[in-house]
Amino acid sequence: MYKQSIIFFGIILPMLVVAAIIGGCFFLKNYITQSFDVKTSQYQVYTQSRNATMQIESKVTKQREHLARWKADLSSETTSALRTNLKLISDKLPSKEFQETAFDPVSTKGGFGSASTQKSSQVKLSFRGTFRSVQKALAELEARMPQLQLQELKIEPGIQGNLLNFQVNYTAWEN
Repeated sequence: MYKQSIIFFGIILPMLVVAAIIGGCFFLKNYITQSFDVKTSQYQVYTQSRNATMQIESKVTKQREHLARWKADLSSETTSALRTNLKLISDKLPSKEFQETAFDPVSTKGGFGSASTQKSSQVKLSFRGTFRSVQKALAELEARMPQLQLQELKIEPGIQGNLLNFQVNYTAWEN
């Protein structure tokens, strides 16, 4: 009779307790491992998102001065802003390769502006110059004044050697 009690309380019950403890430790280890893996992946997603955010913020910071200038240009009169920017651009280019021949702001709506309720005006410009210089000038003008939308561009051979005659019509969007 004592043999059964000794076997049960001395061997079987301690083995069951040890098995329960080992099972509990195994379950706890798996839970901690899964929790660690989830938190690690969440941290990696957070780090990637933060890096992407920092890159976007740096791009926005670089563009702030341009945005401020563009807002100032939009608030000023289109004709005077266009004149100022053309003067700055022509100062950078050789005078033999780029010459402004006409500047005609048109007060009536036309082209793209006539189909829209947005305020707009027309500007007709004429240049004489080399293709490369006029191309640079127009690219810089459009970068400085994003409210300009090219409506028409005519290129004709010039009388003087390698110079071409350019006629450009822009729609200028206004506030």
